[in-house]
This record gives sequence, structure tokens and C-alpha cells, in this order.
Amino acid sequence: MATPEQLFVPFDRATELLQADLNSSYLDAFLENAENLVDNGKVRVEDGLPKPETVAELNKLYQQLDLLHTDRETVRRLLQLDLLKVIRKDAIQANHQMTPDTLGIMMAYLIEKIIDRNHPYTIFDPAVGTANLLTTVMNHLQEAIDQPVQGYGIDNDDELLAVASVSVSLQREPVELFHQDAIEPLTIPQSDLAVSDLPVGYYPLDENTKNYLTRAEKGHSYVHHLLIEQSMNYLKPGGFGVFLVPSNLFQTEETMGFVKWIHSVAHFQGLINLPADLFKNQAAQKSILLLQRQGGGSHQAKQVLLGSFPSVKKRAEFVAFMNQIDAWVAANLKS
Repeated sequence: MATPEQLFVPFDRATELLQADLNSSYLDAFLENAENLVDNGKVRVEDGLPKPETVAELNKLYQQLDLLHTDRETVRRLLQLDLLKVIRKDAIQANHQMTPDTLGIMMAYLIEKIIDRNHPYTIFDPAVGTANLLTTVMNHLQEAIDQPVQGYGIDNDDELLAVASVSVSLQREPVELFHQDAIEPLTIPQSDLAVSDLPVGYYPLDENTKNYLTRAEKGHSYVHHLLIEQSMNYLKPGGFGVFLVPSNLFQTEETMGFVKWIHSVAHFQGLINLPADLFKNQAAQKSILLLQRQGGGSHQAKQVLLGSFPSVKKRAEFVAFMNQIDAWVAANLKS
């Protein structure tokens, strides 16, 4: 079976051909290319473009891209490779970029450890972006628990959702996407899991936050606080929220109110620092926040899971840390 790197060569060549012929951004060419492949390799022609000779070359390239018979994770990694080139070529702003694979895999490993493996799962991401994190976790879970996993993704950025749409289509993922502001009421069902690489900063529309307990007493509220609260609203009792958050989450002027809200609806089960070598500077460092909605037989862990993931380069230390998480789950969640 072809590797993502092998598939990247014809996929990226097709993107380059379309960009040149359509005189478009690299992102638009990527989307056009992916949509052709979603349509079984049928090249869309509008107003004579792409030119007939380009169409002929694209058809040859698409014969090398049998994504229908390629496993989901290989397709996801192929798309990620080309999106990394999109980010570089189009100078995409930082808050529109993908969650790096290493972080997504660490979140997926943690989720695998804490959940019950004996039933299907529903999972949503309130800031889904390109869906790279959501599909990373879904692919990992479907492999680990051998159960169906249904996904939902929400975002108010139509360009990112366009990428997410072709990504889930090419991966054949059961994901429904919604174009909306996730602070407003959602139309998704109560779910088993929430996962998100949360945007950080202030939410500008104060009127939309009037029913939120995590809203700031004065001025704009933190959007990551609001999205965590919203996520807990759409979790089933006992459901887990696993969020990528700033490592200084509990070191701001809003901390007291935020912690009070957590204790009113959720069990604060863990906060795990991610390896420092994954971030350019200390200010950018992130952690994984683990919350569990109250009810459904859930209980507060006797000992909150605190610690730091070792660098994935230190395999023995990484495996040892995952074993520690297994021991923590057995002692605190399953007991």
C-alpha cells in the first residue's frame, strides 16, 4: 500500500497544475483538487479552465491516487502533508493552522485510556477547523476500540470548513459539519466526548455570552472558557471533555470564577503539560485539560491526574508515562 509521502507526489503535482491554470491561491487549488478526487477523479471544467491539456495530465495523476481503497489514516496524513505546503505557500495565519500530529496523537492516546471500550461513541469539536484533530482522534479510536465513532464539527470559518469537508469525505469519515458560531446554541446531539484545540483570546460579542457562567464580570470574555462551558452543555452525563489549553489556564484574573464553574458541572480529572520541545517559546506552551461531566455514575478522582508528557523522542519514558496513566485510570476512574 502506498505511503502518505508516495501519494503526496501526484496529489501535490495536481494542486500545482490547478493553481497555475486557474491562477488561484494554493488553498483554492488544494480544495479544487480534493473536490475532484471526492468526485471519483472527475475534473471539473468551468469557462474552459483548466485547459484540456491540464485535464489530461490531471487524469493521469488521479490514476495514481486510489484513495477509495486507501486507509483513513493514510489519507489524513496525505492531506496534512499538502496542507502544510498550503500554509507555507499562502502564509496562513497561526490561528488557522492545524493541530500538529504529535499533540493530536497524545490526546487520542489519553482518550483511549479513559473511555469504556464496549460501545459506539459520538464525539464533537466546537472549533473543528480543518478537522485534523477530530479525524486523528476518530481514526485512533476506531482502531483501538473496534467500535463505530460518529463525529460532529462546528466552525464559523467557511474556508476551514471547506478543508474539513473534503478531508472527511476523502477519509470516508462519518462526520457532520456545521457552519456557525459555536457560542450560539448548537444542533448536535448530546455526545460521549468533546475534543478541541481551543482558540485563545477574547470573544467580541458580549450579547451572546449573557447566559454563560464563565463570562467575564467586565469586558470581553475568554473564548476558550466559553467554549469549554458550551462543550460541557452538550456532553452526556459522565462524558469527557479533552481540551488543548494554554498552560497558564489557571493563572489569569478570571481563574476563580472559571474554577467555581468547573466544580458546579464537572469533575476536574486532570491537567497534563505537553512536552516543552513542541513549542517555540514558553508563552506558547499548552496542556491537556481533562474534564468529566457530572452524573452518569461519574465521580471526582481521588487524585487529579497531573504531570507532563515526556518528549516522544524518549520512547521508554513516553511508554512509562502511558503506563502511569493506566494505573491512574484503574485507581481513580474505574474504582
